[in-house]
Amino acid sequence: MIFSCFSLPLLRFMASKHSLNAPEFLIFIFFTATLASAQLSSTFYDNSCPSAFRIIQSTVREAVYKEKRMGASLLRLHFHDCFVNGCDGSILLDDTPSFTGEKTAGPNNNSLRGFDVVDSIKANVEASCTQVVSCADILAIAARDSVVALGGPSWTVQLGRRDATTASFSQANTDIPSPTSDLSTLISTFSKKGLSTTDMVSLSGAHTIGQARCTTFRSRIYNESNINSSLSSTEQNNCPLSDGDDNLSPLDAGSPNYFDNCYYKNLLSKRGLLHSDQQLYNGGSTDSQVSTYAVNPSKF
Repeated sequence: MIFSCFSLPLLRFMASKHSLNAPEFLIFIFFTATLASAQLSSTFYDNSCPSAFRIIQSTVREAVYKEKRMGASLLRLHFHDCFVNGCDGSILLDDTPSFTGEKTAGPNNNSLRGFDVVDSIKANVEASCTQVVSCADILAIAARDSVVALGGPSWTVQLGRRDATTASFSQANTDIPSPTSDLSTLISTFSKKGLSTTDMVSLSGAHTIGQARCTTFRSRIYNESNINSSLSSTEQNNCPLSDGDDNLSPLDAGSPNYFDNCYYKNLLSKRGLLHSDQQLYNGGSTDSQVSTYAVNPSKF
């Protein structure tokens, strides 16, 4: 059964392992998995910068209030940072004579947004606590606060990351999941980061907010058969075959600015905008998990 996503109450999506009732939801692991050897703590700045959380939350709220899409952009910025050498802030580094940064890699170039918001957050934090809070931690907290600003839940952020002094252009090109990936490739890509298939399906639910560029879904709306005819027709009007690469469409047309489980409901009716999205519900091993999240918000 497919449910409308236009007037549903907001549903819980992210939580810490300490407060989560559904043990299969492990999104917090993504933020710390590649830093397992570090001694992270939710109280890391309690003495050195007790105002950090308030400052970051306030700046994020202001940015999202001005532009709802910014919430998804800040969440995505953290995701792309974490998928290359861990959550170390390397995504923020500009090119230097000794290395090419990650900003211009294929998955990021002319796509990642929110750097100006991070700059504002950093400036505000520095005004209160000079050279204390890492940019990597700012990204992690801002991602959480962005979800909250869009009606999602809060969760405990583990802190104490050190900022990277170098970046990896090549790994950004090879490691970040592609919107054209098939299910087997998605499973393999996440597995290399220590994340299970269950984690991958859960993390993909972040596409319940935000927008995608025409160039990332053009092939799907013109060439694929496992797509709702109404969706493909509508999107073709916005994304022509030979123009409009940067035209935007919501990943979840029903509630693009709210954190809910409509992303999964869309997949049940073949309304996944990206090829990689619909792969999660396409007769494969992840169908049951998608179905569970679509009809059982508490599991999601």
